Amino acid sequence: MAQVVNMGLRACSFSNPFKLPRNRTTHCTTAKGNQPQTIHHSHSCLITIPFFKSFSGSGNGLLKTQKLNLEVSPHRAVSAVRLMRIELGGAFADLLNEKGKGSGENEMGYVQRTLGFRTRVLNHHDLRLVTDIVGGTIRWRRFLDHLISSLCHDKDISSMEPLLLQILRIGFYEIVKLDMPPYAVVDENVKLAKVALRPGAGNMVNGILRKLVVLKENETLPLPVVEGDDRAQARALATLYSHPVWMVRRWIKYLGQEEAIKLMIWNNIEPSFSLRANRARGFSRDDLVTQLNALKVPHKLSLHLDEFVRIKTGLQIVIHAGLLRKGLCSVQDESAGLVVSVVDPQPGETIIDCCAAPGGKTLYMASHLSGQGKVFAVDINSGRLRILKETAKLHQVDDVITAIHADLRSLTDNRQLKSSKVLLDAPCSGLGVLSKRADLRWNRKLEDMEQLKKLQDELLDAASKLVKPGGLLIYSTCSIDTEENDDRVAAFLVRHPDFRIDTVDGYVPPDFVTSSGFFFSNPVKHSLDGSFAARLIRAL
Repeated sequence: MAQVVNMGLRACSFSNPFKLPRNRTTHCTTAKGNQPQTIHHSHSCLITIPFFKSFSGSGNGLLKTQKLNLEVSPHRAVSAVRLMRIELGGAFADLLNEKGKGSGENEMGYVQRTLGFRTRVLNHHDLRLVTDIVGGTIRWRRFLDHLISSLCHDKDISSMEPLLLQILRIGFYEIVKLDMPPYAVVDENVKLAKVALRPGAGNMVNGILRKLVVLKENETLPLPVVEGDDRAQARALATLYSHPVWMVRRWIKYLGQEEAIKLMIWNNIEPSFSLRANRARGFSRDDLVTQLNALKVPHKLSLHLDEFVRIKTGLQIVIHAGLLRKGLCSVQDESAGLVVSVVDPQPGETIIDCCAAPGGKTLYMASHLSGQGKVFAVDINSGRLRILKETAKLHQVDDVITAIHADLRSLTDNRQLKSSKVLLDAPCSGLGVLSKRADLRWNRKLEDMEQLKKLQDELLDAASKLVKPGGLLIYSTCSIDTEENDDRVAAFLVRHPDFRIDTVDGYVPPDFVTSSGFFFSNPVKHSLDGSFAARLIRAL
């Protein structure tokens, strides 16, 4: 059961759901002239900002105050609070919403409600740092926790205050993985701990981080040694490369230890992103390149798809320039675009997209129809389906998309919905997208795999009923796990002998075609998200 945390602030008082602070600054409004008073209990640079919020239809207003702390590093305060929210299930590692709008102001609002003060406004550089620190700290969490517990007197850090633990994780990540100036990192994180918690917490952070600095400079970090039996080696590798033990053991089983290590290294590097130019709005890749040049965003053309451009940095700049908000382009990995290539949508065709939301592949297929044809977008999640419809309108493809809110397994009772092309982009483990979904590795459990395979089988059976004789069923995942990919297709063909494999050769570059005729993008080999797709033809 998810932990419910009260993140509100009572009037004229401070409340921190994670730890009740002491020796802090408080603000109260006096009756005399409604002027706020500041009572200083520490040496932090705090400014009281009074403002009125008027009620509609009334000249009266409620005086509120905000504390602005100009000493605390804004990106560290935001990162610490966001990391707590992620662990409690209230946020994702990505700072962008579905429409590509930055949420720096929202994040500062969470800092205000959680810590009781605001810092200066986040600029583009701060947002970049937040993205790097939050994503990196989550990726390296197991490794960082190993180091923290090794340096703490109390080796069990599970009972440590959540905010204190996040501040330590941030400091350890900045020192060990980002190679930031160590004593600046120590100073800034000590300051955050003192202001957000209490002086004693700052002293603790100071002692532990300084000990870490010495160990790193002497190259004597307490790292696990890969030795012993298979289980012991998997545990050590899981700590060194910061992945769950069950994933490491699974990858060693299927890939071998060397390839498993390469995959974990890939998952831990800072991800690059791809932008897809929206041809439906008459916006070509050349137009996108012109915009990126004007914004001075470094980029490379996709080697595989004509509408895609890769960027390593500058996504925040693209967002703030409004390119996503205007529907001129979207963030979409090339591996997802190659799955659409496997579908091969053509003008005039009717395509059923099962499990469609939030709609990246739906929109891309719709843009290929050139206003002729139809994509039926089916999804069980009404909220995500609503986002799909809004985005379709923004991308000017809503005229060829019809959204259907339904569970695919019950939709097949309606025999009127049939098509010669059906895409099932099935729910999966997401083991192919761990570089971008930093938090997913810690949320996915081994027992999920059996449940997912059962669901995938049920959805494949349901989707097959929508395929006309002679028609095509495309099964795809964003997983690299053979049990979710090849094995599911093999099991499906046993249950449905009227289907056969149609090779993807000719639809995607040869380097992506497996010996079985499936599409597979290997993160290590292709530097893309991992994904899979199979073309299955139904007999006449």
